[in-house]
Amino acid sequence: MQSYRQFRQIQASADSECQVLQEKPDELTSGEGHPMKCVTVKNKLESEREEGQTEIFVVGWDGPQDPLNPKNFSTVKRVFTTLMVALLAFTVGSASATDAAVVPQAAKEFGVSEVTESLSTGVYLAGYAFGSVLAAPFSETLGRNLIYICTTIIFGLFIMASGLAPNIGAQIVLRFLAGFFGSTPLVCAGGTIADLWDQMEKTFAFPLYAITSFGGAVMGPVIASYVAPGGKLDNWRWAEWLTLIMAGLTLTLVSMFMPETFGPLLLKWKAAELRKLTGDVRYKSELELGQATIMLRMKVALIRPFQMAAEPIIVLMALYLTVLYIVLFTFLTGFTFIFHDTYGISQGLTNICFVGLFIGMLLPSLLVYPVYKITQNDLKKVHATGRKSLDPEVRLWYAMIGGGSIVVPISLFWLGWTDYSSVSIWSPLLATVMFGYGAVCVFVTVYMYVIDAYEIYAASALTLVTFMRYLSAAGMTVVGIPFYRNMGTHYTLTIMACLSALLVPLPYVFYFKGAKIRQWSKHAAIKV
Repeated sequence: MQSYRQFRQIQASADSECQVLQEKPDELTSGEGHPMKCVTVKNKLESEREEGQTEIFVVGWDGPQDPLNPKNFSTVKRVFTTLMVALLAFTVGSASATDAAVVPQAAKEFGVSEVTESLSTGVYLAGYAFGSVLAAPFSETLGRNLIYICTTIIFGLFIMASGLAPNIGAQIVLRFLAGFFGSTPLVCAGGTIADLWDQMEKTFAFPLYAITSFGGAVMGPVIASYVAPGGKLDNWRWAEWLTLIMAGLTLTLVSMFMPETFGPLLLKWKAAELRKLTGDVRYKSELELGQATIMLRMKVALIRPFQMAAEPIIVLMALYLTVLYIVLFTFLTGFTFIFHDTYGISQGLTNICFVGLFIGMLLPSLLVYPVYKITQNDLKKVHATGRKSLDPEVRLWYAMIGGGSIVVPISLFWLGWTDYSSVSIWSPLLATVMFGYGAVCVFVTVYMYVIDAYEIYAASALTLVTFMRYLSAAGMTVVGIPFYRNMGTHYTLTIMACLSALLVPLPYVFYFKGAKIRQWSKHAAIKV
């Protein structure tokens, strides 16, 4: 619906441009340029010339203030669009956790162990990993909205099918496919945010997305608390139905109200309308000039991320997020041992304890303004030296200024060694709040640093980071139950705290040595 309204705007813009062409036809025929401000005249290559045509008219934006350019949408519209993508990510993220919250009920119905049933969560995350490799090239050929809408529909169908699964085998296969198609908003959101916001604006726009979307994985169990024994919907299959309802509502909002943000596609629509109005086939967009077919884009998407696997930035940042996600997703089964077994609370109330994590994830919003001011001052210094863009190292402040990287191991040590029935339950709950705060700070830091460090290769870099962290998290959700059961909560959380403590210096090392590290990376951008 919203894309149709955009198309009508493009038609009106093309009509207006054609009036300019009718008023100044001599400028075109005399070879002095093109009367339309949105058109650049280029010479065709010898091999591309047809019927004596030597020129091609490349359609662009009608000046820096063109209202059709997504970066010139109103602030309200851009915030709304960012939140729509975050809501998509929230929906698919919650689906990764709702099943984990009802493992005992599903395991009992299928007659399998809880470890086996936890595969339904593990394979869903594995689906994320493999789906992330293919989502980006499709969105950069067909546009953001079409991919968001189509994959959400397919995601909903597989969620519905997994809710109807007659046995554990069918459930596992269907959950993998649901995760595969549900990965789209996690991968393409970075592109949508880049479509809408400039370098400075991303300082507050990306945390807006991250805080909202990150909450899906921790609010999933809260949603599923209604499915726990004695809850209002006492049947584990309602975990899938609730996800399906959320997906349907989100899909409706996205379909009706979210605008297309992929600039090259909008310009392709405009070029097509100009060809229709003028009858001149020389009007083309940059997207139509490129020789990269969808198959070539897929080939690059499959190969390039793994060509970057040895780069120090990718290895270290992927390791950082992998450790974070291992901790986060083992909580899905670990909270049973941390809260249910220690304090004797019900399964439903144990799921409610995830609210602590969500509250913590909201706290980094308090850092947005100070980080924005620091970034603004850094940009002034950069401009004073004659350079055009910020160094990626400015993106590390979320992990440093609020101590996000330090908070993660502290919260895990705190959670592990106050998890006794003799200690108030509020102590481990406050520790989860701290962990949620630190986790989002680290997530924002890693993503924004990688995006700025790799620029045109950012999609490939983030694909590899996404693949590694979700594949690792998938494995840990399966081993999480025996790990907590055999090691106990104190030592399990201590091991995780020690792993995260080893990575505490990482943001500080990159802040002081990042420029040199980027020189060792073949694909990293060199700032000028």
